[in-house]
Amino acid sequence: MNTPAHMIFAAAAFARPHDRATTLASVIGAFLPDLSLYLMAGVALFVMGLSPHYVFDTLYFSDAWQAVFAIDNSFILWGMVLGFGWWTGRRILMIFTASGLMHLAFDFLLHNEDARQQFWPLSDWVFRSPVSYWDSRYYGNIVAPIEMVVTLLLCLVLIRRFQSLRSRAVIATGAALQVAPAFIWVLVFSGGA
Repeated sequence: MNTPAHMIFAAAAFARPHDRATTLASVIGAFLPDLSLYLMAGVALFVMGLSPHYVFDTLYFSDAWQAVFAIDNSFILWGMVLGFGWWTGRRILMIFTASGLMHLAFDFLLHNEDARQQFWPLSDWVFRSPVSYWDSRYYGNIVAPIEMVVTLLLCLVLIRRFQSLRSRAVIATGAALQVAPAFIWVLVFSGGA
């Protein structure tokens, strides 16, 4: 799934009005498995000036990048942190890691060629789902619209749950970030850009 969708799904599951710590833990936990990708791609694209094609078709699949992804996408490591949170009674830590694990579970089901090592450090094996959230060769043309609709419906749930203008603005921004790539895609490939 797209990163904004992960964050919206986690917020819908765990975020609560008037409980800022829980809300932040859910959103940050859902974002963290993708943070390394944003950092490494950002440096490669905007600091080093590398082409997007090289970054996402070569560097993304390099051993060095995959080694980083193995750490932040490991069910084992996230599960250990969740277990520690449960053992010590740290509710916020449990929500944070549950959000990260929810992210990993969706990625497990929706990544094919771009899947990451899910069980590092115990195994280098990679599950390649027969379904992709974006690649039409693996039903991405079906999954992507479903992801979009469900994400927007969850945004409506969140807007009803959170009454403050600031919260609603953040939710609307998340929805916009989720739909923006689809609109850009249509503009670029319809000749409108």
